[in-house]
Amino acid sequence: MRAVVIDAVRAVPEVRQVAEPAPPPHGVVVKVMATGMCRSDWHGWAGHDEDIVFPHVPGHELAGVVVEAGPEVRRWRAGDRVTVPFVCGCGRCEWCRGGDAQVCPEQQQPGFTHWGSFAGYVALHAADTNLVALPPEVDFPTAASLGCRFATAYRALSGRARAGAGEWVTVVGAGGVGLSTVMIARALGARVVAVDRNPQALTVAAGLGADHTVLADGTDIPAAVADLTGGGSHVAVDAVGSEQTCADAILSLRRRGRHVQVGLLPPAGGHPRVPMARVIGWELDVLGSHGMAAADYPAMMALIERGLLQPQRLIERTIGLDEAAAMLPGFDRAAVAGITVVDPAR
Repeated sequence: MRAVVIDAVRAVPEVRQVAEPAPPPHGVVVKVMATGMCRSDWHGWAGHDEDIVFPHVPGHELAGVVVEAGPEVRRWRAGDRVTVPFVCGCGRCEWCRGGDAQVCPEQQQPGFTHWGSFAGYVALHAADTNLVALPPEVDFPTAASLGCRFATAYRALSGRARAGAGEWVTVVGAGGVGLSTVMIARALGARVVAVDRNPQALTVAAGLGADHTVLADGTDIPAAVADLTGGGSHVAVDAVGSEQTCADAILSLRRRGRHVQVGLLPPAGGHPRVPMARVIGWELDVLGSHGMAAADYPAMMALIERGLLQPQRLIERTIGLDEAAAMLPGFDRAAVAGITVVDPAR
């Protein structure tokens, strides 16, 4: 099969022929029909993930068709249309049994712990725990956009911050996960301030229902948010993952607000500084959000089927494997106003 292969940290990605995967005993092989390109893929290429063994095939947001199932799989067979969370739980531990596979200590992650979906086929583990059936109304590109950014944003707001109707939500970063957060916050009845350095991305955020947008061009973000919201937001989401965006999000909160960290904060050059004096003095809640287990997908899928959530609106472009290989090294600097989907057949 054709796949994007990285031979070492920060090596130039290449598209070449590699062997097709075999299904694990409890897993499946899926023909990849669509896969998202995410900032997390860039973090892996840049060497920020210690689980990666090179040479490596990235890609962790995917949708496709089961082509082969291992002998221990009970619920899935060839021909099933599926997607999968980017965190695949083991299915056996207390966290998986409790519905929290996203924090499974034995988790597998396509594109990180093993070869991923920037390829014709991908192997997935513990299929009976992790696979999600696609309704006929949800096409492959839309489903591929769910696995990391959209599902993470959904759980960040509904499961972690528990954002409510009428509350202010500040979203720092209007890329794929940030725009997903804007859409979901509006569906929950919240009011939204979107922050980004890309004017085009802010235009998209406004089109998705953001009440206010703030251009990060040297503006004092916390002061601007406090002015727009009458004292700060109830919920803040860092959808980028840097020392500056994390601080801006936390300092944009009102007293007793809730911050959700979604963007990865790699300890490059030392662990990032977080304004903990404000966290303590204002009794802020600081929450992590690490994807969403397959067990929690039905509620989100129901909103998509009813049209209350429309993740397909977030897809900005569809590219092939060659374009993905060329784009990956600079994806942290790309002026993306939405989600990039890769079609391995292109």
